[in-house]
Amino acid sequence: MKLTNSYIKGLYCSKCGKKYSAREVNHLCECGAPLLVSYDLERAAKELKKEDLRDRPTSLWRYKELLPVEYEENIVSIGEGMTPVIPLPAAGARLNLKNLYLKDEGIIPTGTFKARGAAVGVSKAKELGVDTITMPTNGNAGAAWSIYGARAGIRSVIVMPEDAAAITRKECLAAGAELYLVKGLISDCGKIVGRGVARHGWYDASTLKEPYRIEGKKTMGLEIAEQFNWEVPDVILYPTGGGVGIIGIYKALKELQEMGWIGEKLPRLVAVQAEGCAPIVRAFQESKKESVFFENSSTIAFGINVPKALGDFLVLDAIYRTNGTAVSVTDEELAAALSVVAKTEGIFTCPEGATLYAAVEKLAASGFIAGDDKVVMLNTGAGIKYPDVIQSEIPYLELDAEL
Repeated sequence: MKLTNSYIKGLYCSKCGKKYSAREVNHLCECGAPLLVSYDLERAAKELKKEDLRDRPTSLWRYKELLPVEYEENIVSIGEGMTPVIPLPAAGARLNLKNLYLKDEGIIPTGTFKARGAAVGVSKAKELGVDTITMPTNGNAGAAWSIYGARAGIRSVIVMPEDAAAITRKECLAAGAELYLVKGLISDCGKIVGRGVARHGWYDASTLKEPYRIEGKKTMGLEIAEQFNWEVPDVILYPTGGGVGIIGIYKALKELQEMGWIGEKLPRLVAVQAEGCAPIVRAFQESKKESVFFENSSTIAFGINVPKALGDFLVLDAIYRTNGTAVSVTDEELAAALSVVAKTEGIFTCPEGATLYAAVEKLAASGFIAGDDKVVMLNTGAGIKYPDVIQSEIPYLELDAEL
């Protein structure tokens, strides 16, 4: 068996600091908080060099030493990672911004950033000998974990709200997952999954209830640093539901900082939510460390319709520590932003990704973002996965019509 040379040390609790083994199945700490992966970054700084990445494959596994899988035979991959950072000169000019960029996760396998968490999470589950994975999902995570689970030969039991995008249901079914729909929200699905885990002993892959999804998501931060030649941008905006993406990016940048690969500067991290479901924004505005369950949540950006995130305190901590902020936008604002980016730059973002341009417009107007700032938006998925978001009457032509 070939080693990945991972510098993984183990797991630790994000609240109380208690340590756990990464060579056995662990989920939450006994105190109920998420577990995070630790690495021997001092050794990594001595042995691993930026130049070592130069000739490696352009997938997230180029960073294998900073990922939790110890044996290469357990890596489950279909080419995920190293998505492009695309300049948006026309969309930026509308807001008097000279350096607006979009990192497009829509071109990754399964069409969303969820493939990153699935690739690493399923790979580690395989290494741990897991045979059945289960999770609640708003759609894309379930689809991604079903696809990667199929490749790994692991059974998937997926529970999603009935309002989830139809295409994500079909992805789960195509991959052979056992799919169940619920007349409710993802929080309701989570309760059902919890009962299934307790009864059957399945591996709970719910957001932050296993430690490895975040390690896949952190590769977005590693890539951004490398793509900007190890000079981080000024602002990074992320559509925030469960919040794993923003937590992962912050974790990646702190690890790179500890290794000496980037300097003291960190980007200001911005959590963007829909006004119809904005628990993180509300908590930030009230200077709270945790959010409160957001009642009667509703938004067309279905992927971020998460009324209460398990890792909300980690999201808020990342925002506070980087002098970032949290902002919400209306469904009407995100729909308008989606149209602007598509018409000016030819990029069809997902509705969650569209919230970011609407947020940039607000933050540029308020002065939080300056004209010369390097600003990166993370489009978390392909717009074509959400065909119903575009509502328009299309005229018909007679067969003998002339244009």
